[in-house]
Amino acid sequence: MNRVIPRRRFLKDATVSGLAASTFPLIKSSRQTTRSLVLIGSGWWGGNILREAVQAGNIRVVGICDVDQSALQSTAEAVQDWTGERPKWYTDYRECLQQTQPDIAIIATPDHWHALPTIAAIEQGAHVYIEKPISHTIDEGKAILRAARERKRVVQVGTHRRVSPHNIEAMKFLRDGKAGKVASVKCFVNYGQGAGEIVEDAEPPDGLDWDMWLGPAPSRPYNQRIHPRGFRQFLDFANGTIGDWGIHWFDQVLWWTEERFPTSIYSSGGRFVKSDNTDAPDTQQAIFTFEEFTLTWEHKLCTPNANESANVGSYFYGTEGTLHIGWRDGATFYPKQKSQSNIHFAPRLNEPDHQNIKELWSDFIQAVEQGSNPVCDIEHGYLATNMSLLAMISYHTGRQINWDGDQIIGDDQASALMRRPYRQPWIYPD
Repeated sequence: MNRVIPRRRFLKDATVSGLAASTFPLIKSSRQTTRSLVLIGSGWWGGNILREAVQAGNIRVVGICDVDQSALQSTAEAVQDWTGERPKWYTDYRECLQQTQPDIAIIATPDHWHALPTIAAIEQGAHVYIEKPISHTIDEGKAILRAARERKRVVQVGTHRRVSPHNIEAMKFLRDGKAGKVASVKCFVNYGQGAGEIVEDAEPPDGLDWDMWLGPAPSRPYNQRIHPRGFRQFLDFANGTIGDWGIHWFDQVLWWTEERFPTSIYSSGGRFVKSDNTDAPDTQQAIFTFEEFTLTWEHKLCTPNANESANVGSYFYGTEGTLHIGWRDGATFYPKQKSQSNIHFAPRLNEPDHQNIKELWSDFIQAVEQGSNPVCDIEHGYLATNMSLLAMISYHTGRQINWDGDQIIGDDQASALMRRPYRQPWIYPD
């Protein structure tokens, strides 16, 4: 695979900057051809994506796949309500892809199940909409990127903040230099929670194929803390808060800068609040060194700083003021001069769950029709995911990681964590 250097190369195309769509009208499909679609991972968020795909039109849902029968049933009923057709159910993604031969696959599985279905769908000839983060380990992400490029398939990553109107407006504000010289950025998530409690392992509920849910991950007993919806705080299946939330905000930083990756990463943290079944850090800091700025990450289960009251987002600290790019609160510029008024960019988000999937799906279909890269192209997802994964490698090793954009430099132990053994019979993708 081509290395991702030179790191100072500026990605000038409109799909990267997103600024050509500052008002972002919905793009209506120019083709009347109905595209066949499968959903692999039919839980909560997969259902959100599927609903927007169906509402956009020119889509026929030919299959839904999940290892949980309850998720399959609720999704099938929803599709029947939307379309009048009941899609076929599958519990094995390989059978789903082979029998349906879809034009498009949505991958909305837990993180540890992203790589294999995505690569299989690409090799089957499908274009893919994959949820973030794109992978559980760095080498999985490389394999996905390689497959997408070699097969010339469009792969859109669900980092929908690239199409959120207030994010686009705030990015233009930064790019126009209105915040001055930005030399420091902080990305953060601060949501106060309790310590939790231990939940005993149990037999899997009826209709859940737990062995298939585990897939390539290590074998362990079923626990309701893990499924449904709790897997992100278990490191066998995800990479904690920095792997869940971090990619969104790291992607915002990479969207802004001309640099493609940091050269050094150091992360520290621990479990200082939680006392439940989870094993991801509940408190974590990381520092990423770029050529022209430093980026810090922070998440904690404590109340936010009273002087920076936002719970989530990115602060861009410039010589002319500070720009906060957030989520449900939009974006706000706080000028250095107290005599000047704050500048606010109001959020314009869709329900349920305050997202912009509708706009991202529209961009995806346009890219499929035109054979172009989408706004959240797989390479953007790969670069942003890597930042989270490199921080976790530093967290696990307890030392700084030096990175050249493709490999960890001079640290065999850390380099070994760019992949992990798969549980048989699953084979790690190359």
